[in-house]
Amino acid sequence: MSNQWNSGIHDRKLKEEICEIGRRVYNKGFAAANDGNISIRVGENEVLCSPTMICKGFMKPDDICAVDLDGNQIAGTRKRTSEILLHLAIMKERPDVKAVVHCHPPHATAFAVAREPIPQCVLPEVEVFMGEVPMAPYETPGGQKFADTVVPFLKGGTNTIILTGHGTVTFGKSLEDAYWKTEILDAYCNILLLSKQLGRVTYFTENETRELLDLKKKLGFDDPRFHVEDCDLCGNSAFRDGYKEGIPQQKSFDPAPSYPGYLSKPSTQATPATNNGDSDQLIKAITDQVMSALGK
Repeated sequence: MSNQWNSGIHDRKLKEEICEIGRRVYNKGFAAANDGNISIRVGENEVLCSPTMICKGFMKPDDICAVDLDGNQIAGTRKRTSEILLHLAIMKERPDVKAVVHCHPPHATAFAVAREPIPQCVLPEVEVFMGEVPMAPYETPGGQKFADTVVPFLKGGTNTIILTGHGTVTFGKSLEDAYWKTEILDAYCNILLLSKQLGRVTYFTENETRELLDLKKKLGFDDPRFHVEDCDLCGNSAFRDGYKEGIPQQKSFDPAPSYPGYLSKPSTQATPATNNGDSDQLIKAITDQVMSALGK
């Protein structure tokens, strides 16, 4: 019976990688006690995942389970995570996604609990690596209804979603990539909260935002703003079709400026950068950081 499954479900190296990501999640304080779950796709219909009721900081390769894309457990002595359907919904909708990390990073989860959307057009790395971070509506965790909440927000290269009243889910081409998004998001949310304590968050100008999106496209990263005709440049409306009860509104932060979309002509108020040297240095610094992170 087991011969029908891809041999990847027995790949010890991948199981060790799940355990390593689990240790990082736990040591960073992104998952307390038995919180969080991790998965990686190993075949057309096979996924390795963390088990339920285990601390992610102390998993061993023999603890790792395997499921098919319908959530049926096909290998492992421990029971698979109860939230695997969330991971599978993402993988089914996005064949490019190979790995998913769900956890409760405290600063990002604070936004989830406050139901406060993440401001955009603030930090270069966030614009390049993530873009708009949509907020999936609340649903009791564990079932198919919970998993389905993220589906409307999976278009256009999204890789990070806030789960309202719950936590975060990040995904990518590898476990390292998926985890990396979680770390970037929580660091960014921490910066936002600290900036708020200092008085305010300052948004990029229209030109600065366009330059960052040009860089993002040049580096080969996708973004909903590259596809939605009348999407606000700061991404405030990129996922409007996914919000059945209206786009979440910022209450704790000043709203981001409303700039014409990336596919639209720049506004008449937009002017060329006055210090091209500084702009070029910023773009070079971000490019170097991105390429270093990608190992290129």
